[in-house]
Amino acid sequence: MIGLGYVGLPLLVEFGRAGFHAVGIDVDATKVDGVNSGHSYIGDVDGRTLSDLVSAGLVTATTDFSVLSGLDTVNICVPTPLRKTRDPDISYIVSAVEEIAKYLHDGQLIVLESTTYPGTTEEVLLPRLESDGFRVGKNFYLAFSPERVDPGNPQFGTKNIPKVVGGVTEDCTRAAAALYEATLSKTVPVSSARVAETVKLLENTFRSVNIGLVNEMALMCHKMDIDVWEVIRAAATKPFGFMPFYPGPGLGGHCIPIDPFYLSWKAKLAGFEARFIELAGQINGSMPEYVVSRVAEGLNEFERSVRGSRVLIVGVAYKADIGDIRESPALDIIELLRRTGADVVYHDPFVGEGMPELDGVAAVELTAESVASCHAVVVVAGHHNVDYKFLLEHAPFVLDTRDVYHGVASGKVRRL
Repeated sequence: MIGLGYVGLPLLVEFGRAGFHAVGIDVDATKVDGVNSGHSYIGDVDGRTLSDLVSAGLVTATTDFSVLSGLDTVNICVPTPLRKTRDPDISYIVSAVEEIAKYLHDGQLIVLESTTYPGTTEEVLLPRLESDGFRVGKNFYLAFSPERVDPGNPQFGTKNIPKVVGGVTEDCTRAAAALYEATLSKTVPVSSARVAETVKLLENTFRSVNIGLVNEMALMCHKMDIDVWEVIRAAATKPFGFMPFYPGPGLGGHCIPIDPFYLSWKAKLAGFEARFIELAGQINGSMPEYVVSRVAEGLNEFERSVRGSRVLIVGVAYKADIGDIRESPALDIIELLRRTGADVVYHDPFVGEGMPELDGVAAVELTAESVASCHAVVVVAGHHNVDYKFLLEHAPFVLDTRDVYHGVASGKVRRL
């Protein structure tokens, strides 16, 4: 397993639980040391399970890529960020496959799991592996299987989420499917690696576009003095033809804010403009600015400006009940508020101090004094272990971006 993050470590553990000798490779020595000591740094991986697997010799980790020479299968689970120009950065994938090429041997299976644009497996990985007489489907096997991780989901995890698999050849698909069938609950073979790559992008584009739609609905409803949350709840009673999505302060996490633009970028190369994707990205990307404008609007009611006001951000993770701040809209909201002159502090029971993304922003406990000392409170992640009633008792006003105050009648609350 190359890459021991939110995707790689849970999958490494599942391979170990299935009885495979599972080896994790990462350039981050801290992660490697954590795995080898049986310490889980990922919320969805049980520390006791990991420790037992390490003790049994089923799971190990290293920074040394030469171990690839003795492994039958290799899964690539490295990051795939976007550059500022919104084109894909696949440098981590390229680095990983170049290391694999050094130790590629007969019969080895390579599976890319990192989310990327359609064609990456065949256009980027295959040419680097087909050398020295090695041919795909004959000497080695190459496939793509999109990760479908949802951090903090208590119902669906790595084990029971169906695994889509698409190989460069039919034999490649069969080989990859056999690996996952021995490990996970269900596999879904598709006709090609390109199809498998596009499946992941469709899934996250579907969410991005629908969230963009409901965010635009929230902006519109605010202008017309309509409660968008009530509208959604009522619409969700329809037993067909409607699926509820909910507005929020912006998109977060590694997938939804990023993956649709992989598809949009590839479509442009093919001469097609993905207008829904681009528009949804614009709407979702503008939500942090809208939240800050609503903070300013609320402060104005108290004859205060944003400059010089103390603002408490409650929840800096990108969604409820996890400590993941990747691409969190809270980071943009904090930056915009500070740029406007606000003194920003935060409270998040899942995110401690010392995160480089929160440099210069103090973490506070929720006490009567700390809350009352703030001029505005913004609920960005709706963590369930926050005492929102206590917060409301002591805050001058609260901007609720997650509907945590559903059913609460208070002049202090402003909803998205």
